[in-house]
Amino acid sequence: MYAITIPEPGGPEALVWAEVPDPVPGEGEVLVEVVASAVNRADLLQRQGFYDPPPGSSPYPGLECAGRITALGPGVAGWAVGDEVCALLAGGGYAEKVVVPAGQLLPVPEGVDLATAAALPEVACTVWSNIFMIAHLRPGETLLVHGGASGIGTMAIQLAKAVGARVAVTAGGPEKLARCAELGADILIDYREQDFVEELAKATDGAGADVILDIVGAKYLERNVKALAVNGRLVVIGLQGGVKGELNLGALLAKRAAVMATTLRSRSAAEKAAIVAAVREHVWPLIGAGTVRPVVDRSVPMPDAAEGHRALEDGGHVGKVLLLVPGA
Repeated sequence: MYAITIPEPGGPEALVWAEVPDPVPGEGEVLVEVVASAVNRADLLQRQGFYDPPPGSSPYPGLECAGRITALGPGVAGWAVGDEVCALLAGGGYAEKVVVPAGQLLPVPEGVDLATAAALPEVACTVWSNIFMIAHLRPGETLLVHGGASGIGTMAIQLAKAVGARVAVTAGGPEKLARCAELGADILIDYREQDFVEELAKATDGAGADVILDIVGAKYLERNVKALAVNGRLVVIGLQGGVKGELNLGALLAKRAAVMATTLRSRSAAEKAAIVAAVREHVWPLIGAGTVRPVVDRSVPMPDAAEGHRALEDGGHVGKVLLLVPGA
């Protein structure tokens, strides 16, 4: 088969479409013939040499895919050869074939075509696990999403609105904010021109956000704590603004607030399977009903994955960038 390899870490040009050995499914695994994958920030870090795959996982980038099952490993039940699926991966999605633990498979949602389904697993699992399973966002509460126009952000807006929450977003520029508004965002903050703490306070009569989903990290830590409501929960899932920040514990105590930080890729297969099961139960019906939909900015051929990486680095995209396997 062919896959995107990274012979040497570097810029987008470091991604090389090359012939590699076919994977073989083991106990509890299936082999998926990939139709599409999607670009995630973790892929950019892996390409640069900063984010190695977990031990034992595929060396190729790609944290999600969609395709068809072509073989079942021992002990797999509930799936059959020919099933159209999408999957949460620890790596290997940028390839013609990938091995997937059966617990990380999802059926393609009703009303979504197979290639587009590749835009769903990573964002759905990230958003549901962090906002709902960890931070316990409830109806009537206010959620602040940093990077509202990102793949994560577009999913977070829709899921939060679907459960009856109020949604505030930060994004860069009026065009991105307009797209967030189309998805249901109530409070629109241009981080280039406005201070999100001040704008959120105005919009909530000083109450702040009950839950904040943050992809920035250290750069926003102090202001995120200021923006939290009493009993608020800050969930950090990205470090685009650095890894070390100063935390005012007094402010945290006064608000009886919590700061949590999580990753998805390094979790155990059992943890991922539990998240995938929750997404299938709670999110898939919303997608099937059309209440929540994948947001795809563009699709590029997988051999040209460098183009997809440049799109994310340029920051002009809204939603997901897909990589399509030629001839699949």
